[in-house]
Amino acid sequence: MSELFDAVDALIASRSPLPPPAERKRLRQAHGLTLDEVAAALQVRRATVSGWEAGKTEPRPPERDAYARMLKQLAQLYPANAPVPPEDTAVPETPAVPAAPALSAVEPAQACTAPTGPAAEPAKTAPRSAAPAAVPRPATTNRPASRGPAAKKAGPASTPAGGTDARFENGPLAVVDVDDDGKVLAYCVGGLVLDVPAKSLPSLVEWTLKEAKLGAPKLSGPGKDADPLLVLTEAALERYGLPATLTKEERLAGRIPEGHKVIKQLVRANWQLTKRGFGPWARIYRPAQGAERSCVQLCIPSWDALDARHWADAGQLPPADLARLLGTYAARVMTPRGSTAVTGLELMTALHPPTRASEPDATGKRHSEHNPGSLGKDPVDCAPCEAPDGHPVLAHLPRFHHRTPAEVLVEEAYDWARPLTDAECLRPHLVGIDVNMAFAAGANGLNVGLGAPTHVKNPVFDAKLPGSWLVDLSHVDLSRVKVAKDKWAELDGELLPSPFTPQGERPTGPAWYATPTVAYAVELGYEVCPIEAYVRHDNGRYLDAWYNRLRDAYLATMADLGVHADMPPADFLAAMDGYRQRDPQLAIVVSAVKATVKGGIGKLRERPRGEGWKPGQPWRALARPTWRPDIRAAVISRTRINMHRKIVKHAAFTGQYPVAVLSDCAVYASDGPSPLDFLPYRDSKPLPGGFKLGVNPGLVKWEGTQSVLWGEGVREQFNAPDLNLARYIKDGTVTDQDTGE
Repeated sequence: MSELFDAVDALIASRSPLPPPAERKRLRQAHGLTLDEVAAALQVRRATVSGWEAGKTEPRPPERDAYARMLKQLAQLYPANAPVPPEDTAVPETPAVPAAPALSAVEPAQACTAPTGPAAEPAKTAPRSAAPAAVPRPATTNRPASRGPAAKKAGPASTPAGGTDARFENGPLAVVDVDDDGKVLAYCVGGLVLDVPAKSLPSLVEWTLKEAKLGAPKLSGPGKDADPLLVLTEAALERYGLPATLTKEERLAGRIPEGHKVIKQLVRANWQLTKRGFGPWARIYRPAQGAERSCVQLCIPSWDALDARHWADAGQLPPADLARLLGTYAARVMTPRGSTAVTGLELMTALHPPTRASEPDATGKRHSEHNPGSLGKDPVDCAPCEAPDGHPVLAHLPRFHHRTPAEVLVEEAYDWARPLTDAECLRPHLVGIDVNMAFAAGANGLNVGLGAPTHVKNPVFDAKLPGSWLVDLSHVDLSRVKVAKDKWAELDGELLPSPFTPQGERPTGPAWYATPTVAYAVELGYEVCPIEAYVRHDNGRYLDAWYNRLRDAYLATMADLGVHADMPPADFLAAMDGYRQRDPQLAIVVSAVKATVKGGIGKLRERPRGEGWKPGQPWRALARPTWRPDIRAAVISRTRINMHRKIVKHAAFTGQYPVAVLSDCAVYASDGPSPLDFLPYRDSKPLPGGFKLGVNPGLVKWEGTQSVLWGEGVREQFNAPDLNLARYIKDGTVTDQDTGE
């Protein structure tokens, strides 16, 4: 019932009654407030507040409730017959009038968060006829928008990404649409709407670069500013002569034909397209003149630019809502450069640009030089064991040759399950717990190679040296492992997955492993003697800045949804219940951030994508400095090891073992339906080194609960005693036999 009350409170707040536009201005001036002061407190632009006072636009949630609250307090202080001081002057102190509460940034910041309970001062319900449309179309304005100081950390959902840079005062992006009167409008973040005079796509690109003031500052000193992003609705596509959807052939090709009339228009105007052509994420540019870039990115949702797996129904949102959603992602992560996977990879480069300007030489000129800590501007060859099948370095192998573990590095996420024991069958529940941002946590603090590998024979293992090691770990016995300094634990090794293989099977001989995997064997108390290795002496914590930015984006957005760090475990579980419904758009941002992590790691070993490729030939991704399968392997290795370490700690302390593990999800048999029924909390404190409930990356959340009868039933139904129940624990739906794919 409380959720229904919360929903009603939120609905009422979204229709907070406001005085007429002229009265809004009078009240502000009566208290001596400037447009800039109100805009800063509400975390919107000056032009936005000006539009509200002129009646050109109407505030929308969550700013509407805070704005209504301010005006209500001012109306009590300054009745309609009160004298109005001149604009932008201070109000003289009047002892007879009580001082109004200061308009701090705290209240509006709280108002920007989706309401999860009754407001401190609930607004009265406005008459239905007076309520604005669910998705209002603000009138246009081309007034310049001033901004407050740029936040160092991830800002509220309404915070523009342009910071204080006047070049980008209208934010990183705009959604271009056509209204019912045929006027082309650009919906920017913060509620700003611009008139678009462009009649063709080339002129739209020109307008964007010369007048729109769109874009975002660089994320790193030697880096480049983010190019402006235009999101074209179907109406805008029609206006500019582009198809609303792609044909089957165009979808497969990923682009419209080069002979399309719009592409010819661009060519005549001396604009160029990148090699991927005019597709869902088109880049239109002219060669850079000095430090000045002339490039505009297009995003076309109706061409499937926004993958529904990560962006849900974002592509169907009204323009203003889509601008808010993508603007939040841009402010907290970066302006999208393509799919979430592409953006994840681009974020690595944006935070560690390959080159920087040198110190001035004798003539005072600066030159481009390698940026320390980056991957450089040239690709490096991977080790043969790190190369995926079909790589040119393996061209000498027979066609259909199957490489053994002693020939290929296989560091992948867990996909392991086992039959339930008799004792576990007597428990009523199977409870799944899921590690938050597991691969991001695996990247945090990880030392990775920056340059090419060095081949060594019979090396001494060094846990601080990133690389790939050929070593026999079959002697590691999980029935007796070290869990602390000089402290060993006796476990039932048959109930544990091996930490050395994705399927949890014990290795049978020498195999290639990334450094974190071999280091974990040493941590468990066993000696290792590598046979050979490919190590990288040039190394560093390349992914730390990447992790920090994505972590901050994730935590800030979850906080907007009412899930905060350091909550007590019971409060955290309650906050997670239904958090996506509090603000579905921000929930999409959460999904996109998580997809950026996984996709970015996956892109480090991108495979051929058509293009007429044949085994043994290079493919396009190999030309990138960020094609680094060794870094991908190290992150996945560490993520899997992090999971196994927690499993071992939990087993040593409680005697409980997982029945299934899938990537970052583990399933346990439990006497109760909640994670708190089997996680060993004492006075709200978790087991040190074990699973801990919380929103931070590396901590766990509840994934789902099913009955033990359900688990045994689906395994019997598919005649699969080792069916991975972690894959289906969330909602209990099993659509087909588990193949492990």
